[in-house]
Amino acid sequence: MTSFWIVPLAAVALAQVAVLATSMYLHRALAHRSVVVHPAANLLFRAVLWLTTGQDRREWVAVHRFRRFASDIREDRLDRAVFSRGSIGLALGATLLCLVLGLWQGLIAGSVHAVLYVFVLAPLINGLGHWRGAQNFSNTAYNSPVLARVTAGESLHNNHHAHPRSPKFSVRWFEFDPSWLVIRALAAVGLLVITGTPATLVGSGAPSGEP
Repeated sequence: MTSFWIVPLAAVALAQVAVLATSMYLHRALAHRSVVVHPAANLLFRAVLWLTTGQDRREWVAVHRFRRFASDIREDRLDRAVFSRGSIGLALGATLLCLVLGLWQGLIAGSVHAVLYVFVLAPLINGLGHWRGAQNFSNTAYNSPVLARVTAGESLHNNHHAHPRSPKFSVRWFEFDPSWLVIRALAAVGLLVITGTPATLVGSGAPSGEP
């Protein structure tokens, strides 16, 4: 494999890892409490997000919840000493990428990953998810089963709005939620506990009012 092909593959892989960590940890575990992660998995998720996105977990959850903020997620020593310093995380992540792939390959792969994560995947989830697609339930969001495969299940937005505490975003046989597979695998080895009830088509499907 030539170095030319390493760059797009690395960029896509990084974007997928970042969106999986965002969906499973920031969204399902912290924002909606549908899963509880083991301390070891908690540290891993935080490290991955720090290196690939530089995001502060409390800020992400507060923005997602709007007026309810994130008072239940307390800042700890690791937040204060390490994970609140997002720019350092991104710089370290870029440095590691350059050491593995080479200087220019690492810089390009990291830049493409950032574009994919911020300007492609996020708009697909939040923009298209409130504009067009399929609906299983009566609310203002839409599903895109095709895009769900590359957004860690997040594009099953209509399902999530109807059942915000469900750890599983798919409800029909043709809907695929990649995060749910990883959640079940981590639960099987004791790194995660599923606390929410997986959504089904049975029920009123009324809008929940919760993002």
